[in-house]
Amino acid sequence: MRHRSLLLKFEPRFGVTLSGLSAREHPSLRNWLQEQGSLTRRLRALCGSSFRVAVLGEAWRQPFHGEAARLRSHPRRRVWTREVALLAGDRPLIVARSLMPRGMLRGRHAALIRLGQRPLGDWLFTNPDLTRLALEFARVQPGQWHGLPPLADAGGATVWGRRALYRIGRQRLLVCEFFLPALFRLEDEAHGYSG
Repeated sequence: MRHRSLLLKFEPRFGVTLSGLSAREHPSLRNWLQEQGSLTRRLRALCGSSFRVAVLGEAWRQPFHGEAARLRSHPRRRVWTREVALLAGDRPLIVARSLMPRGMLRGRHAALIRLGQRPLGDWLFTNPDLTRLALEFARVQPGQWHGLPPLADAGGATVWGRRALYRIGRQRLLVCEFFLPALFRLEDEAHGYSG
């Protein structure tokens, strides 16, 4: 059977609170997790011209059970799944997983299946019909990854992520984003901090 994800072996346990966030985490992690606007815009401000998107995989895949429930889809019904790394040059900062049911990809939204190297965030946050319905958070332990992009060394650390459910018109889509340690190292460098 084909994997449900190129990134994750199984679905992280998402919840609505950040109660497990410890004081040892990077000070800006909470802010990234709760960002209301476009992560793409925020990353461009941090990375400048070195920001880019690397597509890790795009395919019709079965979602994890929790993802199917959020999308109001049957777990065996395939959805368009796009997994990408958001990078500064060759350094992955965030890995993301987006899921779109077949109905989302019809009509005026059909171009979503052909985004290529363009960030989904550019399309999402310019859509006047966009509504965020829910935001959930999860910790991913090192053993939960199928694989990260070659340069995305999490160093055995727990990686925090978030899952946002959006509605555009009558359609739902799900976007999961996981914040890698390199993001916080870059942020510290940009602010002149040394660790």
